[in-house]
Amino acid sequence: MSPHVLRPGSRARTAAVLLALLTAVGLLAGCSRAEESTTAAGATSPATEVRLGYFPNITHAPALVGVKQGLFAAELGSTKLTTQTFNAGPDQVNALLGGSIDVAFIGSGPAINAFTKSGGEAVRLVAGSTSAGAQLVTRPDITSPEQLKGTIIATPQLGNTQDIALKTWLSENKLPIGQGPDAVTVQNIENPQTLDLFKQGKVAGGWLPEPWSSRLVDAGAKVLVDEKSLWPGGKFPTTVVIVRTEFLQQHPETVEAILRGEQKAIALIRDDPAQAKTVSNEAIGEITGKPLAANILDRAFTELSFDSDPLASTFPQLAKDSVTAGIAKSEADLTGFLDPTAVDAVRTSSGEAAVDPAGLAARN
Repeated sequence: MSPHVLRPGSRARTAAVLLALLTAVGLLAGCSRAEESTTAAGATSPATEVRLGYFPNITHAPALVGVKQGLFAAELGSTKLTTQTFNAGPDQVNALLGGSIDVAFIGSGPAINAFTKSGGEAVRLVAGSTSAGAQLVTRPDITSPEQLKGTIIATPQLGNTQDIALKTWLSENKLPIGQGPDAVTVQNIENPQTLDLFKQGKVAGGWLPEPWSSRLVDAGAKVLVDEKSLWPGGKFPTTVVIVRTEFLQQHPETVEAILRGEQKAIALIRDDPAQAKTVSNEAIGEITGKPLAANILDRAFTELSFDSDPLASTFPQLAKDSVTAGIAKSEADLTGFLDPTAVDAVRTSSGEAAVDPAGLAARN
C-alpha cells in the first residue's frame, strides 16, 4: 500500500484532529472578538476624572451653580470632577488644545477658534449655556459711533468673543482701528483693570460681558450698544460648552453627565433666580475674593438668558465676524463642529426640544 493512502480508521482520526483544531481556532477567534468588544466598551466607559474649565463670571452662571451646588458631581457619580477657572477664552483654548482640561464653558469666538485652529479635529461643540449679556458701555458724553474716534475702548483679550464683536461693529460703522484722532484704539485689558482705568478716565469704555458692563454702568458709564440689538430675537451665544474630541469619543457618558448637571443648574436659575444669584455670587466671591454688589448682580442677571441650546444657526455669522475682525484669515467651514447627541438626550429627557444643528453637525 502506498504510504500516502490513509486507512479508513486513520481518516476518521485525522478528521477528528482537524475538527478539534478548527474548534480551537474558533474559540480563539471568539475570545479575540470578545476582547475587542471589551476594549471597545472600555473606550466608551465613564472617565475616572473630568477636568472642567469655566470663568468666575455671571455669564458662566450654569457652571458656577453646577459646581457650587454639587449638581455636576451628583451626575458624575464615581467620576472625579476637577475644576479650573480662566479670565478669557484664548487662554482656555490653549488649555484645551494642550490637553490640560477636557470640558470648557467658553465664549463662542474662542470656541470657533479652537475648532479651526486644530483643523476641525480637536474639539466639538456639545451644548449652549448663556445668551446675551454683552454691551459697549462708554462715557456718557459719547452718544454716537463717530464720537469714538480718538478714544481707547477696552476688550477682555485679543480674539475673545467681545473683542471680535467690537471690531466687527467698528468695521460695519466704518471706524478705523488704530492710533490717532481719526481711529479707535482697541486695547485688550483684563476686566478689573478696565473698571479701574475707566474710573481714572484713561479708557473711554469697553465692549464687556456681564457683570463688567454693569460694573462700568455703576461707575457712571452709559450703554452705547447692547449686543442683543444686533441679533435676530436678541439671541446670540455668549457662553457654550465644548469638549476635547478624544475625550468625547472615549467618554460620552461622562459628557452627558456634565450636561445633565448643567440642565439642572439652568432649571434652578429659571425656577429660583434669587437662590441662583446668591449661589453664583458666593462662588465668584470664593474664586476672586470680590463678590458683586447687589445692584450689579441684579442688573447682570436681567441682561442674560440661560439655555442648553447652542444656537447653532448663529455660528456661520460668528465665523464671518472673526474674519471681519481680523482674527481669522478666512471663513471657517464649521461642518462637524457640533455633536448634538448628548445635549439632545438630556433635553428630550427633560421635556425640551432637540436642538437645531443648522448644518454644523457631521454629515453621514
